Order: sequence, then structure tokens, then C-alpha cells
Amino acid sequence: MKSKQFYEALDAIAKDRGLQKEQVLELLRRGLLNAYKKEYDSSENARVEFNEEKNEIKVKADFTVVESEAASDQMTLEEARKHRKTVKIGDTYTKDITPKDFGRIAAVSAKQILTQGLKQLEREKVYEIFKDRESEMITTEISGLNKDFVTLSLGHDLETSLPRKELLKTDETKIGSKLKVYVTRVDMTTKGPKVFVSRTDRNLVKRLLEQVTPEIMDGTVEIMGLARDAGSRSKVAVFSHDKNVDPVGAVVGYKGERIREVLDALQGERIDVYEWSKDPVTLIASALEPAKVVAINTDQKEKEAVVIVEDRYYTSAIGAKGQNARLAAQSTGWKVDIKSISDAKEMGINYQPIDEMPTNAEDVDNTDYDEEDTCEHDDYDAYDEVDDDES
Repeated sequence: MKSKQFYEALDAIAKDRGLQKEQVLELLRRGLLNAYKKEYDSSENARVEFNEEKNEIKVKADFTVVESEAASDQMTLEEARKHRKTVKIGDTYTKDITPKDFGRIAAVSAKQILTQGLKQLEREKVYEIFKDRESEMITTEISGLNKDFVTLSLGHDLETSLPRKELLKTDETKIGSKLKVYVTRVDMTTKGPKVFVSRTDRNLVKRLLEQVTPEIMDGTVEIMGLARDAGSRSKVAVFSHDKNVDPVGAVVGYKGERIREVLDALQGERIDVYEWSKDPVTLIASALEPAKVVAINTDQKEKEAVVIVEDRYYTSAIGAKGQNARLAAQSTGWKVDIKSISDAKEMGINYQPIDEMPTNAEDVDNTDYDEEDTCEHDDYDAYDEVDDDES
């Protein structure tokens, strides 16, 4: 069958749906073979040939010539000789069968397979797009609301539901609001791709920091540890592979402009950024800022540390409901046991006071990140002074 219009329509379908022409042709091939099977009970001996240069579509079937009582892939000698006089028993006779030879049911079957196949191809394409975004961050828009879920539009005519308990307490939930989410998993279901997203996953903070910090993206600065109480506070340990680059300053940005983008995306979640160190004493002391550490006794084998702080800093070192100590431990990878000087004396704990402990706060004092600059966002407290009532 010749059909220039068919190939023109094929180009249009592939272009409109963002598919490869070969994918659409394969669907049509399957549809035609299925139609052939409905007409002749089997398609094992059939094939479809497309010739775009000649605008041709051909369905061909190979039949083995037999004397009599032919099966679906066979042809009697009498029937074969109606087409070729010289054919003999045991020969293979190839017959051209064009779509117009098919019955109405066969034609409908081919059309249904093409329609269903195109839908499946589109689903597979969307699945591949989001599968590539697994473990990445995407921007979504709230398109629906109910008491238990918010519906997020992901693009590509795909939506997903996010339980309200997975939202941050400060998230604005109204139709049209934009939310950045972390893609935790992408599955293919019978109804198409299913994308699972989160606002509470700690990796959302990591992706946000990467987005605003070129030095992280190019490998100069590396996130070595990250702990998060979603919606409340995060602690992030960063390290610079270039001694000329301040890792904390790179993440915070000039006058806090970079970190403020992250805070805005997290609707005000507090973030402490501190410099990672190979020295556990320096590392743990930095992680517990803004509390002032007097001494740290470390057990390298068990990765445990007893931290001594001044009595007045004890509650801030522990933090509300133990949050500061817990996040410090999680972000450093060390088990941290905090004691006040009074407790240490009472328990007979011996310790060697730290004479000098470089802090991120001192680094900031030497830069333009002064208190007036950072206080524009009340919840960013990486360099704030300690309040006795923080707990």
C-alpha cells in the first residue's frame, strides 16, 4: 500500500508527542501483525516492511508449500500454484498482504493498538524524564488541596500527592504556590509513572545548598555532614579543597545572600553552617556553636566524645529537647555527651581545657557578614549570639 499521507501523519504524530519516529513505526508494526493474527490465527510467519522513500507499507507472510491440509503458516500446492506456477512442495512462498486485505475487526484492532501504544510510549517517556531526576530537587506547583494531601503539578501532565504531614509547618499551602521538593523514588505503575517527593528529606537541604553555591557544584567545597530536623533546624558541615576558599563564606554568600535563598525555599527553617575538620576536637566544637566549649575528651576507637562547657552555656549546647546536641552528633558522626563544668567536677572527669578554638563566628567578624546583615532573616542563626533561654 502506498500512502504519502501516512508518512506525513507519522511525522506529525512523532513531533507533536515528542517521540521518535521509529517508536511509532514499531507500534504500527505490532498493530498490523496483531490484525494479521486475528485474520489468519497466527502471525509467526508474517512481517511488516516500511519504505519511506517509496511511501510504501507492506505486510508479507512466508508460507511453506505442502501437498494438502495446510496449517496457518502453510499453503497447499494447489493454492500456491495460483500465484506461482513453478512452486514445488517444500518451497517457501512469500505473499504480499496489504492492510486493505484485512477485515473490519482487524483494522479496528490495529488502530486500538496504535492508540494504546502511543499512550504507553508517552508514559514511558515521562517515566524516563523523572527517573533521571530521582534523588534530585524539582520545583512543583500546588494544584489541589484536601484535608490530608496537597496535589502537586510536576509538569509533563503529571501530578503527585504529598501528605500534609510531609509538609513543613511553615509551608504556604494555596493553589498556585510553588514548592521545591526532593524526588525520593520514581516507579512505573499500570496507570503510568508515579513520582514520590518529600519536603522533609535532609537531602532537600543539600540540593538547595548545591543550587546556590557554585563552589559546591564544581567540587571546590564539599558537604561533609548534614543533619536535619525538618521545618526547625539543620546543621551542615562543609570543607574546602582549596585553602584560599572559605567554605562557610562560600555557602553563606556575600551578606548572607546565598543562604537566604535556601531559607526562603524552606520557609524559614534555621540552618547552622560550620567548617568540617579532620581534628575531632575542632570539628565537634564547631558543630556545637554558638555554645562555647571548654574541653573535649575523645575516644577515637568508639567515636565518642565528652564535651565540657561552661555552666551558663550548658542549656544552649544541649538545645531545645536536645536538638543542638543531636544535630551536632549526626552531622559530625560522633556520639556527643555534654557536661557542664560543675557536673564534670562532681563526676570526677579530668579534662584539658582548650586554649584556642577557631570558630566560624570569628571568621564572620573579619568579613562583611555582620549582625545587621544576617539578622534580615531571623531564623538564620549560624552566627547568632547565644540566648540563655534558647532551650
